[in-house]
Amino acid sequence: MSTSTSPEKSTVKEEIVPSLPGEHIVEIVSDSGEGAQKCGQSFAAISAKMGNGVWTVEIIPAEIHPPSRTIESASGIRIRFGSTKVTNMGDEAELMVALNEQVPYARILQKAYKEGTIMLLENKWATDQSEHIKTQYATALKDFEARGYKVIEIPMEVECLKIIKSARKGKNMWVLGMLCYIYDRNLDIAKNQIRHTFRTKPEAVIESNLLLLQGGYDWAADNLDFQYPIKPMELKEEMVVMNGNEAVGMGILAAGIEVCSMYPITPATSTSHFLAECIENSGGLIHQAEDEIAAIGFAIGSSYAGKTAVTITSGPGLALKNEFIGLAAMGEVPLVIVDVQRGGPSTGLPTKVEQGDLLAVLYGQPGDTPVITMAASTIEECFHFIILARKIAESFRTPVVVLTDANLATGQQPFPRPKVCKEWFSPPIDQSPWKQGVDPYEWDEATGLSRRPIPGQPNGMYTLTGLAHSKEGKPSYDPENNQRTTAYRSKKLATFKNTLKPPEIHGDKEGDLLIVGWGSTLGAIDEAVDRVRAEGGSVSSLHLRFLSPLEPGLKEIFSCFKKVMTIEINYSDDVSDPVINNDNRRYSQLAWVLRAKTLVDIDCYSNVEGQPLSPRKIVRKLQQELEQLKA
Repeated sequence: MSTSTSPEKSTVKEEIVPSLPGEHIVEIVSDSGEGAQKCGQSFAAISAKMGNGVWTVEIIPAEIHPPSRTIESASGIRIRFGSTKVTNMGDEAELMVALNEQVPYARILQKAYKEGTIMLLENKWATDQSEHIKTQYATALKDFEARGYKVIEIPMEVECLKIIKSARKGKNMWVLGMLCYIYDRNLDIAKNQIRHTFRTKPEAVIESNLLLLQGGYDWAADNLDFQYPIKPMELKEEMVVMNGNEAVGMGILAAGIEVCSMYPITPATSTSHFLAECIENSGGLIHQAEDEIAAIGFAIGSSYAGKTAVTITSGPGLALKNEFIGLAAMGEVPLVIVDVQRGGPSTGLPTKVEQGDLLAVLYGQPGDTPVITMAASTIEECFHFIILARKIAESFRTPVVVLTDANLATGQQPFPRPKVCKEWFSPPIDQSPWKQGVDPYEWDEATGLSRRPIPGQPNGMYTLTGLAHSKEGKPSYDPENNQRTTAYRSKKLATFKNTLKPPEIHGDKEGDLLIVGWGSTLGAIDEAVDRVRAEGGSVSSLHLRFLSPLEPGLKEIFSCFKKVMTIEINYSDDVSDPVINNDNRRYSQLAWVLRAKTLVDIDCYSNVEGQPLSPRKIVRKLQQELEQLKA
């Protein structure tokens, strides 16, 4: 139904049926530049600070300045929040706010809404001077009603102009106030969040945004007759809330990494913005290089000098860094590389999520380049894995790649406040005299490890080269030497794998179906598995954090299930396509690796739609697979 805005309250009285009890999913969409993401980020932070579980997904257009009032211009955010821990974006939204009637279609194409979703729609377009726009608005309203959405027209522009001169720059905070009323958010927390968000702005800007917040709240209290309070969790420990890129930045600080060298690239760039505000306070620096190649070169130079550095990028930047990754592996220079994955290839889907870089990280360099590779599965892991990566890089004198993705990078989630411990921090640079007679690559026969000299140590100077070299660091073309030194570098992976434990299984340790995932799909997979198990389905899951080397015991675990399949966000062939058969089929990336490593006939389910996987979509796939196993 459609409800014209008037002083009277809306006629929407029926309760929305949430995706799961005790939670709601809200979306805010607008043209690019209207602040929908800031509104949603603030709402999520307010909810998290009130004690709710939260997960957000940003909706970002691929173009910097797309045409307004188009599907391509849709920019915004999804917030799923509830009375329990929230680990993924969920299914369809219960409520959405749209600043024009065209941008919702971008989300309708993604099946983000359902019959009964409440749509709070800016109504200024109904009286626009352009007949074309007025016709578009009227047509869209009829279409939304036909789809079963409950449309409430809202005078956002009119109300904002009572407070500020330009509604475009303030409408998002008015919407925040409206949502705070609808979901009974604490206004004092909301006001403090606005003060924090605009802390670098003049006081007049902060005050106008506070007035807009109050204005949206008051208007909703006077004109809407529905509220959906979401009770907070019973928290037993202090929580923090941040997105994955901020968590990576915090991990860099916590690890004692003093140099971050990177070139801006979506969706990794905001890490450098975060670090630029605070890394100097811990004695470090953020270096913006002229390109991706210079960035990793600078980081390797810093690491060579004794302080392990980090470089951060995404898929296209990773491709440019490959030659230098080989140099770090050959020269055995500790280095942390963070790859925030996005859709590809080439420029691809720069603002969308994908897990498409796994094979590139593992096998993208020429020759044999063993690189330890980890994948964060939660925003909390984005923090802790950076600390762990630095320790591994220094212990094994090797590059360590930490894979995250756009879903983690921009998603917000609360997690327990880390308790600082001295073991996190890098030790002081060793300047004690280098022991005479010990070569710079004095490889241990059993482990492949060697002690690292630091330039500046007495007797500690040595030659770093990308050429094949002897244990003295001198270039060597001797066949036996190259075979032996390549084996030493490879032994590091075997030695590291011996420190790992088998992954934990979510569910029963044997059964019909085992799902294997990695990265940000963890929450959606586990939720889907739990739903199917609650209906009696024999399905379990495990999630891998270490991808090179793989965690041990996989073949034995797989043997306890009738079928094993991966679920990933990268490409695999559709087996229902008539041209696809077992001989020409392309598998998803983790499935490809696991098949080669375990020689188990592992199946896969994946897509490259640019969206995080929803639990409901995974549930349908699990049910289908279980039915086929019964047949």
